[in-house]
Amino acid sequence: MPAASPTDPVTRARDAARPGAPFTFGVDIGGTFLKAAVLDAASAVVAERVKQPTPKPATPATVIEAIAALAVQFPPFDRVSVGFPGVVRGGAVVTAPNLGTPHWAGFQLIDAMAQRFGVPVRLLNDAAVQGLGVVEGHGLECVITLGTGVGCALFRKRRLLLHLEFGQLRHMQETYDRFIGQAALDAVGVQTWNERVRKSIETVIDLTNCDTLYVGGGNARKIAFELPLRARIVPNAAGVTGGVRLWEPEMDDFFTGEANAQWPAAGGAQ
Repeated sequence: MPAASPTDPVTRARDAARPGAPFTFGVDIGGTFLKAAVLDAASAVVAERVKQPTPKPATPATVIEAIAALAVQFPPFDRVSVGFPGVVRGGAVVTAPNLGTPHWAGFQLIDAMAQRFGVPVRLLNDAAVQGLGVVEGHGLECVITLGTGVGCALFRKRRLLLHLEFGQLRHMQETYDRFIGQAALDAVGVQTWNERVRKSIETVIDLTNCDTLYVGGGNARKIAFELPLRARIVPNAAGVTGGVRLWEPEMDDFFTGEANAQWPAAGGAQ
């Protein structure tokens, strides 16, 4: 990690000269695992993805220190992108259903991460970050993630429209997190879980009328049925690699007023 401030002119000039700069430390915070990699400006992985179990209890302090333990395994980076499993607004966490909302509600994660790592930080819901890594720009595109819980985000022409809390939507007497999340897979087995996922995918397509549905997350590989023609499975690694797109100029509006989420334009390494 850079010892000097990334906004220091000497640091910016040095970083701009490095092939592939700026380098992004992409972090995917999950309810079960933390995953991370370092990526170059073109989203190519320059230091292979690593993961470790999410600490229990998953408080802000324990999660940030676990991420720091991952960071020391990587070469220096210039900025951090975080995919978070819940609702976030600007730099603050609103909900964290699979980590513990009482621990996280109101926590200023961008500021805390920027202080810990000494570089700018950007933060979005994890399904939104996954989507940034896979959408192609053809019409209305939807992403769902299947893991500890269920994430969902909508895009048009590669631009993020909104993150949907599909996992917290109720299906009969329970939420979709409980209906097709990891706990449900463990409780009912792969066959019944697949039938539930099939019905849930149909619901998402009917709800959004999307042109393409991307299915990601760690449990997507366990799907054993034929997907609808407009749906496809995408690599779970996109939850990390999509983080580079958080720094594109079109994403700046999401971070207005967040001092620790600004990438220096004048003389920077963009």
